[in-house]
Amino acid sequence: MPLPKPILEDIEIRLLLEGVYQYYGYDFRNYALSSLKRRIQGFMQLEGLANVSALQERLLHNRPYLERFLLALTVNVTSMFRDPSFYNTFRNQVIPFLQTYPFIRIWHAGCSTGEEVYSMAILLQEEGLYHRCRIYATDTNEKVLQNAKSGIFSLKMMQEYTQLYLKAGGKKSFSEYYTAAYDNAIFRSSLRDNVVFAQHNLATDSSFNEFNVILCRNVLIYFNQALQKRVHELFYNSLCTFGILGLGRQESIRFTSYEPYYEELVKGEKIYRKIAGG
Repeated sequence: MPLPKPILEDIEIRLLLEGVYQYYGYDFRNYALSSLKRRIQGFMQLEGLANVSALQERLLHNRPYLERFLLALTVNVTSMFRDPSFYNTFRNQVIPFLQTYPFIRIWHAGCSTGEEVYSMAILLQEEGLYHRCRIYATDTNEKVLQNAKSGIFSLKMMQEYTQLYLKAGGKKSFSEYYTAAYDNAIFRSSLRDNVVFAQHNLATDSSFNEFNVILCRNVLIYFNQALQKRVHELFYNSLCTFGILGLGRQESIRFTSYEPYYEELVKGEKIYRKIAGG
């Protein structure tokens, strides 16, 4: 008896993800299957492909096609000063602690197109700390990293970003940080002076430094439990004692094996301080 179509499609998707990993090294095998499946189905519809096997055939024999697929597969929903209360808490609770360090290393994991990286750079400049910071902004997708490096964003978003910046405790006129050109806002190059943009895959790559702060917001929600466990271990081992971990609104260290080793600075803001070494 043939397998029901949904079960067959799940098998095809797992084979596709295994093929992409084995051939190209991109590992999506432990992403949450339900959201991954929706994105693959949407991509197939746009491309006019009848089934996942047809998609696999095209992907494994056409490297340039992979770039389009990766853009569809990775979620790049972000904004500047997203969740302003997070930045307010960081400004009021974390900055005084960071001021005690001569040099500060920050890892922004899963930085997407970079809006939150520039947000943090602005906050650090306003608090007089940017000159002794190094921000490592990483993502698995090379295309979005190129967008992040450019520092160019849609001008039509600036009104919304200005409001978020002010709610986040911004101390200047937000327009001071960018130049308007046609339909774009080009952000000051000085905001990139202490930022290193680099490709890093949370599913497969290891730690590359010891950090005072790790920010990974609204990324873990797209991973299954096994991959979340791997990433929490990676972050824990990459943070110095008393280092800061910042997660997204729907993410938490609760019910992980590392929960006892962190304290939450402000309830609900998902900013944690590592209180025990390992």
